[in-house]
Amino acid sequence: MNETYSETHNETYTVGDEVTVALVKAGRTKVRYPATVVYEDGVRVVVRAAWAGASDRDFGFVRFEAGDVFTEHYWRDRWYSVKEVRSAAGSLKGWYCDIARPAVTGAGGPVVEDLDLDLWVAADGSAVLRLDEDEFAASGLEARDPAAADAARRALDALEELARAGSLTDLLGGVVAG
Repeated sequence: MNETYSETHNETYTVGDEVTVALVKAGRTKVRYPATVVYEDGVRVVVRAAWAGASDRDFGFVRFEAGDVFTEHYWRDRWYSVKEVRSAAGSLKGWYCDIARPAVTGAGGPVVEDLDLDLWVAADGSAVLRLDEDEFAASGLEARDPAAADAARRALDALEELARAGSLTDLLGGVVAG
C-alpha cells in the first residue's frame, strides 16, 4: 500500500506511542517500519527504531547492521531529517541526514517524502559526505517543482555547513540515543 503525501495531516504523538514510519520516494512507499516516539513538541517528532533493512548494508563509509539503533528526528517545518545511528552495543556510528519534504504526521506515524539528496557525518567528524547528487539530478524534480528542488539544495548546504562546523548535534536539542 502506498502512502499519500499530504500537507493536511498534523497529528501529534505522545512519548511511548508506537508508530509506523513511512519513507516515500517518487510517489511510492520505499519502506515502512515500526518505531517508538521518544520526543514530540508539535514541530519535531523523534522516534527510535531498529535498522529496518532486510539484511546488512555496507555503503563503504558505514555499515548498517541488524541490531543497529536509529534515533530519527523529523521536523514538520524543515526539508530534512537527521538519523543518529548507533551499533547494537551503543557505539555511535554517525548521522545519516535525508533531504526530504517536511514530515507529514498522520494517525499511523510520520510520512516522509525522500528527495534523493543525503549527507553522512561520521561519528568522529572525519567524514562529511554529500550523497546521491546524481540521483537528485536525474529525478526531474528541478523541472517538476523548482521551488522544492531549491529548498532541497539549500537544506543539504545548511546541514553540511553545520556538520563541518561540528554543530550538527545542536539541531537535536539534547534528544539523542545515548
